[in-house]
Amino acid sequence: MPLILVTGVTGRVGRRFTKRLLEGARSGTEVRVLVRDEERGAPFAALGAQVAVGDLREEKDLRKAMDGAHAVVNIAAAFRGVPDEEAWAVNRDAAVALGRAAVEAGTSRFVQVSTNLTYGVSRGRPLVEDDESVPGGVLWGAYPASKAEAERELLALHRDHGLDLRIGSLSFVYGDGDPHLAEALRLGGTWAGNQRLAMVHHADVTQALLRLLRAPGGTAGGSVSGRKYNIVDDAPATMVELHQILGAPLPEGLTERTDGDTWWGCTSNRRLREELGWRPLYPTMWTAYDAGAL
Repeated sequence: MPLILVTGVTGRVGRRFTKRLLEGARSGTEVRVLVRDEERGAPFAALGAQVAVGDLREEKDLRKAMDGAHAVVNIAAAFRGVPDEEAWAVNRDAAVALGRAAVEAGTSRFVQVSTNLTYGVSRGRPLVEDDESVPGGVLWGAYPASKAEAERELLALHRDHGLDLRIGSLSFVYGDGDPHLAEALRLGGTWAGNQRLAMVHHADVTQALLRLLRAPGGTAGGSVSGRKYNIVDDAPATMVELHQILGAPLPEGLTERTDGDTWWGCTSNRRLREELGWRPLYPTMWTAYDAGAL
């Protein structure tokens, strides 16, 4: 795949993924990043990337960025704190427009980066890729709803128009100095002490997305095209553990509160392991802590 287009490169996941992609690029592979202005693209240009300036929400910019691309990794996302209409415009509309542009351009592979929040309500067990999206749950809102709709519409492009789609569903991403862990303490400030958070390190996100990108059309479990893969480490961490690992005092009442469903948001990585041979470098948050990789 001589030319890979990556979107969302200035976000926390995209920045770290693209840096690793460029540093480990195979001979003959080119990387193009889509950014809103030249300044945002400068760090990637310094690492050897082509820079396409444009807005993900403008189809003419998408088509220009897509020109000559053999594969796409769509990491772009409008996350918490943005107006709902922006979340829908970026997470669903732009992703689907990018998928259509990929079909028209004959792009061979399309990796869509999604979130475990699209599953919605808990099922009382680890969630698997064939579970349907059921709206609801602790963090349900425009972000997971728009991501879930993007998955559905991109899968329709796969079925009806042959888009070689691979979906990577991320759990809570941390590591490499990302302040996400500290933010989780505020986000889950009223949660129960035994509430668990499914997590995955940035380094393991990169290696998983690269496996999705590079996998041929068939795997031991069948065709990778049109399949979804949960990207999550081997063991979720409790809210108590999050405080402990960050050296933060336990909030009053945290250990007295309990949650009857500690499976909320927890996903299984079995498909990624069995079909693509993925193994996390940091199986748990404590492994990353011991390695100084938080």
